[in-house]
Amino acid sequence: MSTILSAFLTVFFTLPFLGTILVFIVLKLITKNARKSLHRALDYTTILFIISVHFLIVTIWGKSLFWVIILIMIMIAMVFVFVHWKVKEEIVLGKVMKGFWRFSFLFYFLAYITLTLYGLIHRVVIFTFFT
Repeated sequence: MSTILSAFLTVFFTLPFLGTILVFIVLKLITKNARKSLHRALDYTTILFIISVHFLIVTIWGKSLFWVIILIMIMIAMVFVFVHWKVKEEIVLGKVMKGFWRFSFLFYFLAYITLTLYGLIHRVVIFTFFT
C-alpha cells in the first residue's frame, strides 16, 4: 500500500500540472463553477509546485536548497504584508494570505517551468558535447 501511495505522490511531484488538472476536474464536477474550481485548484496545488521546484533543484544541482525556498516564501509574505499595510493602512490577514498564496503559485509555477527547461537544456548540452 505504501508503494502505491509513494508512486502516486511521485507522479504528482514530478508532474504538478497533472495534479492541478485532476483537482480542477474534481472540483468542477462538485461545484459546477469553473472559475471557483480553477482558483481552488490553483490554491490546493501550490504545494505541489513548491515541492516540485525543490526536487528539480536537487536533481539539477545535486543539493537541497529547501532553506532558500522557505526564505523566499517568507520574504514574499513580508512584502505582501508591508504592501497591504501601506495600501489599506491595516492588515487583513485573510486577504494577505490569499494574495501571498496565489503569488506563490505563480512564482513557483514559473520557477518550475524555468528549471525544467534549464534542466533539459543542461542535460542535452552535457550529453552532446561532453560524452
